[in-house]
Amino acid sequence: MVTIILNGEKKEIESEVTLDRLLDLFSLPKQRVAVELNKEVISRKDWEKTTVSSEDRIEVVHFVGGG
Repeated sequence: MVTIILNGEKKEIESEVTLDRLLDLFSLPKQRVAVELNKEVISRKDWEKTTVSSEDRIEVVHFVGGG
């Protein structure tokens, strides 16, 4: 098992996965979000090749419109 911190909560996943797959595993939207891995924003084009490892901290930030 791999332990990560996702949006401030400890989560367990079966193995290391890409950021793209992680969003799928937790049913998180891929539109209008930014993903931060260990305090570094990861470009959307890199989600499929960026691997999440044990003890990584991932923040998924949703953009909300308003006025």
